[in-house]
Amino acid sequence: MTRPLVIAHRGASGYLPEHTLAAKTLAFEMGADFLEQDIVASRDDELIVVHDVLLDRVSDVALKFPGRHRDDGRYYVRDFDLSEIRSLRAWERMHADGTAVYPGRYPAQSGDFGINTLAEELALVQQLNADHDRSVGVYPEIKRPAWHKEEGVDIAPRLLDTLAEFGYVDDLDSVYVQCFDDAEIRRLRNELNCPYKLVQLIGENAWLEAETDYDALRTEAGLREIAASADAIGPRIEHLIEPGADSVPVSTGLVEMAHEAGLAAHPYTFRVDELPDGFASFDDLVSFCVSELGVDGLFTDFPDRVIRLESL
Repeated sequence: MTRPLVIAHRGASGYLPEHTLAAKTLAFEMGADFLEQDIVASRDDELIVVHDVLLDRVSDVALKFPGRHRDDGRYYVRDFDLSEIRSLRAWERMHADGTAVYPGRYPAQSGDFGINTLAEELALVQQLNADHDRSVGVYPEIKRPAWHKEEGVDIAPRLLDTLAEFGYVDDLDSVYVQCFDDAEIRRLRNELNCPYKLVQLIGENAWLEAETDYDALRTEAGLREIAASADAIGPRIEHLIEPGADSVPVSTGLVEMAHEAGLAAHPYTFRVDELPDGFASFDDLVSFCVSELGVDGLFTDFPDRVIRLESL
């Protein structure tokens, strides 16, 4: 059995604050095959690596820039220049009340970490690869492209230009570009001539992540449509499994249908501290998804825990 690709979800984010260069370096040292980057634009159109368009749950922005929130009370990356973003401390993700989303991880609101640009992270990856004679890949996600266009910036071509500047040229390079917006995936392939492997992320319609019908994408017809533009799907773990007899997890058939359509399956997110129903341990979850479902890659906050599994 071939080990699936291990994609470090926001870096080794089970151990260090997400998307920090320290978390990416640790994931590299743990042996991850790919490092994920979520891409958001600053006010001066710099590409920033941060999980979503908001800063207040992952940094000290409210302390440094009180009053710079929008009417909803939230602080947006798009409202700050790169120089201002560089002044922020990055924190472990927290709830609105300041408590950690994952209490057992790095202490909330502590540490001396910064927020970096995509170019800075790509430079780090290339340096790490050169120093260690490896070829760890990158896995950028275009975050909310329609929202960014309403904000006056088109981040997809900027991402492609930046990747090209760092020497990534075609689908043989270790690059996957992912997005929740199916219209943007089609645009990347058909209008922007994206030379890299593309991944259609699949979420829930209730998330309002994009004007995409994710339920329709999880059908045979939807997967064939995806395959016309993309190389893989990135579904939730919960899309792959359902309770069987005595509540024992069984396959929903999504991975099998994806493979029939010619698509790889890279589900998210495998967390030691957030197991889906029906699994007693992280190892059981990973082993089931690899050996029973045949996933081709997986996003995890704990890349070391996947790599050291002898059963894979």
